[in-house]
Amino acid sequence: MTRTTILTTEQVPAQSKATLDGFTKNIGFTPNMMAAFAQSPIAFNAWAYLLGSLSKALDVKTRDSIGLAVSEVNGCDYCLTVHSFTAEHLAKLPADEIVLARKGRANDPKRDAAVQFARKVIETRGKVGDADLNAVREAGYTDANVMEIVALVAMYSLTNFFNNVFDPDMDFPVVAPAGSI
Repeated sequence: MTRTTILTTEQVPAQSKATLDGFTKNIGFTPNMMAAFAQSPIAFNAWAYLLGSLSKALDVKTRDSIGLAVSEVNGCDYCLTVHSFTAEHLAKLPADEIVLARKGRANDPKRDAAVQFARKVIETRGKVGDADLNAVREAGYTDANVMEIVALVAMYSLTNFFNNVFDPDMDFPVVAPAGSI
């Protein structure tokens, strides 16, 4: 049960309105997380800018796989529902790949290296070993790409933490708990 107000259209602060309206138009509805997050124009717009910038990083399958891996580690049920939905419908990942991503893996070797590295970053709070960094580089990622992976981990963690704190009601199809996958 949500632990904050889910704003109606009339309640959204003016400084959050354009950003929220843009998401609503693109998604087709206003997700509860965003309707709650919009209470703080500073935090909401900063997150939206980061999300928009990072939507150009790597490819959609890798981004969604990283989102699934990070959300699994952080135990964010809301984000797992969102990323499972987008992985299936936008990234066109098959169900087995979504399960693998939640476990920090991928069938594609290059994507697998990125997802494993992202999982290692979140699990170690960024204190990865030389072998971890070398593995992602050897898979073909540049240092700029590695920085993008780290930034994605941070952005997904922000939404995970927000949703774990405020627990907005689910508005995407619920996914199976980690123990059953």
